[in-house]
Amino acid sequence: MTMRKLTFLLFICLPFCAIAQAPVSSRLSSGMEIGASFKPNVVSPSATYYQLLNLTNNKMLSIGWTSTFRTFYADNLDYTTAPAYLSRGGKTGFYALGAPVIAANLDTLQMSGASGTSLNFGARVQLRFGPLELGASADILGLTLGRTRVGQYLSQNGYFTVKSNITGRDSTAFFVKGANGVDNRPQSAKPTIANLQLLGDNSLGTLATEVYAKLLVGQRLGVKLGYQWVTTEYTTSVRNVADDNRRFRNRTGGMPYLALSFPFFN
Repeated sequence: MTMRKLTFLLFICLPFCAIAQAPVSSRLSSGMEIGASFKPNVVSPSATYYQLLNLTNNKMLSIGWTSTFRTFYADNLDYTTAPAYLSRGGKTGFYALGAPVIAANLDTLQMSGASGTSLNFGARVQLRFGPLELGASADILGLTLGRTRVGQYLSQNGYFTVKSNITGRDSTAFFVKGANGVDNRPQSAKPTIANLQLLGDNSLGTLATEVYAKLLVGQRLGVKLGYQWVTTEYTTSVRNVADDNRRFRNRTGGMPYLALSFPFFN
């Protein structure tokens, strides 16, 4: 009886051993994609390295990881209060995903110019039908760097009010803390450094998601078309005294994306 059990277990394990011994090139796909997403007043060039594990022998279904170097340039964007506990009325985590936006809690940081450079690692799932590949990618974590800029702060209930306009490098705003007209200072902001995908308003920093279709026109060349949703975030130099917030987010969605793909192993 014991021998029968051992024989059965060996028979079950043989397919997995065969997969494990298969050549790397037959199970892995990798490559580089260089392109940009864009819409009026916004452009986001990017370079992505991807590596996929083929889950089926015909390579129809694959999952894997990505590493994306992205820059983001925009004019005249509004950034609104980012933390979920403010934007969703005290809700955080999964409770914030379905909670309504509380407009009364949203302050606005108007940026005449916005930019940042990020490096993110993410996940990808892909379906393949001959030379056509369909898939989706999402950034999970990374870092963002960028220059300090000046924005116009519009508060629903905070202690910042406009006192006078000045001509600045990136915007035209000068602010007063409190109603006594004391402590004048510009409201400067920098891109939030840490990027972390926590879903919805729980997330931090600069993150992108995409859906795409890729047509392979040769063994080492493909054309990729898709849509990208890019979220960027700024952290201001001064906190809103009323709600202790410094983080502001902009979601730029539905941007057409065009890229060239260079498969290494396919």
